Amino acid sequence: MENGEKKDIRQLSLSDLEDFFVSQGDKKFRAKQVYEWLWNKSLKNFDDMTNISLSTREMLKENFIINHIHVDLMQHSTDGTIKNAVKLYDGRIVESVLIPTTKRITACVSSQVGCSLDCNFCATARLKRMRNLNPDEIYDQVVAIKEEADKFFDRPLTNIVFMGMGEPLLNYGNVLDAIDKITSPEGLGMSPRRITLSTVGIPKMIKRLADDGVKFNLALSLHSAINSTRSKLMPINDRSPLEELVDALKYWYYHTKRTVTYEYVIWEGINDDETHARALATFCKHIPSKVNIIQYNPIDEGEFRQASPEAVEMYVRILENQGIVAKVRKSRGQDIDAACGQLANKNEVAEI
Repeated sequence: MENGEKKDIRQLSLSDLEDFFVSQGDKKFRAKQVYEWLWNKSLKNFDDMTNISLSTREMLKENFIINHIHVDLMQHSTDGTIKNAVKLYDGRIVESVLIPTTKRITACVSSQVGCSLDCNFCATARLKRMRNLNPDEIYDQVVAIKEEADKFFDRPLTNIVFMGMGEPLLNYGNVLDAIDKITSPEGLGMSPRRITLSTVGIPKMIKRLADDGVKFNLALSLHSAINSTRSKLMPINDRSPLEELVDALKYWYYHTKRTVTYEYVIWEGINDDETHARALATFCKHIPSKVNIIQYNPIDEGEFRQASPEAVEMYVRILENQGIVAKVRKSRGQDIDAACGQLANKNEVAEI
């Protein structure tokens, strides 16, 4: 059994903790004290719970553990970006990134160890999916980057994007539990409006987000509004074609009234012509949306090459002429493989 017979205390809800303390003949209010240490103060060990008696701390250590993450390797880019190789309790590695700009500091976090999808342009897709991350493992990535923002930039963490390793909607419950802790006053107290979940597009799960009334932002990794091209780039499109995505996105907007951001990379010889640009403009008209055109970050010497500046300008011109907001995003952290699509622990890649 993992970690002997002890359970990770952060798997317990506040109600579970209250029941535990009562069963031990202790006061119910102890649970709230411990819960605050675990989530609001992001404590890593029981000994630091200074307002808890020594005997109670010893009792907690006898019954529970705290499976806190460990930043195994921190890499600093010349542009200020920081990439963390995060070691989990079972020894597996995921990566998270601190992205600094003049106006904000963003945490890019992972939701799975590896990925089960096969997007041909993404380094993470070359890793097999080993397991989902637990809510506390996602939460801890944010806390680590929050601490790095204070230490290295003397500025607060302002935004969180679920754009790291894995597909968040295939770890639905744990991702939403983590976001609940991140946004809760008992946790980090961050506004859900500063959180963006990025997905390749799983229609039934997008509808579920809408039904669950989430308050965070939704981004869709699109890359082509033509089924045949998108299927070559992202095989999941064969199972969930654009027509189904449109239906789910309309459902999302009807229930949430929240704009969707389409993430879009333009590749030379793949989607860099006017036909693809106009198809994207048409797709954007289904619901209020905006487009982030993302610089491609090479993962090898393969078929994918960044499109020419002229092609990017053509896209922007066509989109803006249709009244669609389009922004070109320059990637950060390329020199440490921390940019979009590059996250794949090199040690893990070598083992597969």
